[in-house]
Amino acid sequence: MTADTTTDTTTEATTEGAVTGSDSVVLTDTAAVKVKTLLEQEGRDDLALRVAVQPGGCSGLRYQLFFDDRSLDGDQKIDFDGVAVVVDRMSVPYLGGAVIDFVDTIEKQGFTIDNPNATGSCACGDSFH
Repeated sequence: MTADTTTDTTTEATTEGAVTGSDSVVLTDTAAVKVKTLLEQEGRDDLALRVAVQPGGCSGLRYQLFFDDRSLDGDQKIDFDGVAVVVDRMSVPYLGGAVIDFVDTIEKQGFTIDNPNATGSCACGDSFH
């Protein structure tokens, strides 16, 4: 039997969708509703939305958003009205204060990330530095 060494830093979100503490990623109410809808469609309530920063893209770093059932050592876990958002410890410094929203317009549909830490981005909008 192994001991669970996962560090789970959980932060509670307020009802407006803002998180307590500026070191955390923020999920808007619109994005939280979309995440809940997607999870309900999949019939899963055991998954969290993982937000990560990975090397790549023409600007050096790119975002990854995906559903995950893993709990990694050093994860920061934030609850937004029942929606769990998880950020790995390596991505936390890049995502502090970043706002994840969901846009549904004629021109664009999908999750967006407004990151105050990004000093620039590429023309396609898929990566930053």
